[in-house]
Amino acid sequence: MSLQYLRAMIKGVIFDMDGVLVDNMRAHFEAFAELAKRYHITESPCKDFGSLNGRGNEDVIRALVPAEIVEAHGVEALGREKEAIYRQIFEATIEPNVGLVALLEELEAAGIPCAVGSSGPSENVGFVLRHCGIERFFAARISGDMVTKCKPDPEIFLTAADCLGLEPEECLVFEDAVSGIMAAQAAGMKVVALTTTHTADELLAKVKPDLVVPNFEPLTLAQLQAL
Repeated sequence: MSLQYLRAMIKGVIFDMDGVLVDNMRAHFEAFAELAKRYHITESPCKDFGSLNGRGNEDVIRALVPAEIVEAHGVEALGREKEAIYRQIFEATIEPNVGLVALLEELEAAGIPCAVGSSGPSENVGFVLRHCGIERFFAARISGDMVTKCKPDPEIFLTAADCLGLEPEECLVFEDAVSGIMAAQAAGMKVVALTTTHTADELLAKVKPDLVVPNFEPLTLAQLQAL
């Protein structure tokens, strides 16, 4: 299959960050546990941390932190504190997800531009790209603090496609979260789901991605073009 043919198929790829570029959900969980300890939170309004995966920081903070603490300290300040804890925890072990760099190199060789489309804050996006040594592969970075609505709204992915100069249907999305898959499909994009955060059965019980894989290692461009 020629590179010219590949360009005619997928014209852009958008990667979610948490659970996709890096397998980091444990670090996020530990960061929330530390935040809870600091503010003496013994019981959160939301018991299912995994159900919040892919959503914006404001949604997550309001779901996990009691209302009286949010009112006293502010959702933005609590979010910044939690993300600073997360970066401190994750810095020692951060690495790209399995097979990611090889796929990014293939996409680069095929002339297919890539973007990050994450509900996380811009500080976290920069942190992940720098520490994984993959900044050069991404022509655009869209984070939750750049849009008015986070996932499952499609705004992040539509903005990323626009930044790449592409139509939504010309883009493929890599996601691990139910809300992210819903957002990508609402944007009119095909979706490859990674099982870094949820099992395949858990994902398929709620959404129908075009392909489900454990990580990037088994993927080839030919497979992606055939979706």
